[in-house]
Amino acid sequence: MQTGYVYHDDYLKHDTGLHPENGGRLTAIMDGLKESPYFNRLILIEPVPAKADQIHYIHTYDLIGTVSDFSASLMQLDPDTPTCSRSFEIALLAAGGVILAVDAVMDGMDSVFALVRPPGHHAEPDRSMGFCLFNNIAIAARHAQKKGLEKVLIVDWDVHHGNGTQEAFYKDSLVMYFSIHQSPHYPGTGSVDETGAGDGSGYNINVPLRSGAGDPDYLYVFNEILVPAARKFKPDIILVSAGQDGHRDDPLAGMNLTSEGFGQMAGVVRSLAYELCGGKLVLALEGGYNYDALSESVVMIFRALMGECDDISETETRTGVWTEMETKVEAVMETRAGAGMGMGAEAGTGPVSDHTRQVVERVKELHSGGKIL
Repeated sequence: MQTGYVYHDDYLKHDTGLHPENGGRLTAIMDGLKESPYFNRLILIEPVPAKADQIHYIHTYDLIGTVSDFSASLMQLDPDTPTCSRSFEIALLAAGGVILAVDAVMDGMDSVFALVRPPGHHAEPDRSMGFCLFNNIAIAARHAQKKGLEKVLIVDWDVHHGNGTQEAFYKDSLVMYFSIHQSPHYPGTGSVDETGAGDGSGYNINVPLRSGAGDPDYLYVFNEILVPAARKFKPDIILVSAGQDGHRDDPLAGMNLTSEGFGQMAGVVRSLAYELCGGKLVLALEGGYNYDALSESVVMIFRALMGECDDISETETRTGVWTEMETKVEAVMETRAGAGMGMGAEAGTGPVSDHTRQVVERVKELHSGGKIL
């Protein structure tokens, strides 16, 4: 089994100062990975910049020029999206990293997590916004299709709705977009009745949850909506907008996910990838603004990608960050087991909120008899 990661120190050179989306996020992730039992078993994929025509798979040439010009002028693309002199260059490197991740799984690697920044899922075809310059995951989806894959499933578990990704594929029947997110919350899109238009009608699935939703709610949604929809859609590759800002310790949102919960979601998606598309699975980093929570969650995701969701060999070394994180995870697992919540995808059968159940029923109602549910 081969699991890869995309990373380059140049991603730290998108200098945003004291902005929540800053290079410290990646530094924390890499520190946590290096302390984990998995790091030496991961395969590094060094990114190369995307070309302008690859960015143009999704974005207008006018936007590409705007990002370049604003970066050179050190101007903000919107009130939330600063640039520095190297931001345009690093945004190309971020998109290029996710493109190479797609190439790697098409060439036989089992899964790849692209640890890139700036993030991307808010960037619309003609506008950068919400910390995002170019839409890395959307560009990668089109790249996969240009490489010969037909149907792409995008799973977005960032706490914010991926308005840019939705817009890019809203009329497209060959890209299914599934988003689970906090609502009401930035950017204000992502209601259940935004289900696609034209040929894409029914291929856009939004599951907006109230603040406070946690592991059982998310896994219930995965079991009830994502899994059957994916099986009916039968994707040729699965891409994930992996934002860990739904973590209970994140400062920019109000969800209640645990680090272990992100590993469970990754385990569900990994299982779907093996069942439906030969294991072809790519994740791209989106949000996550508490360094410890982000680092822990990413390590748990890698744990799932390597098929070790349920056990870690006692002979493996656990030091530093990993020892502290494992202690926290084990405490969560004991608490959940004591509550009869189980582990893995079955944890979704635990105490799911009434609101989550109502949203799921509404999604089913809207998509009942449709193309993917």
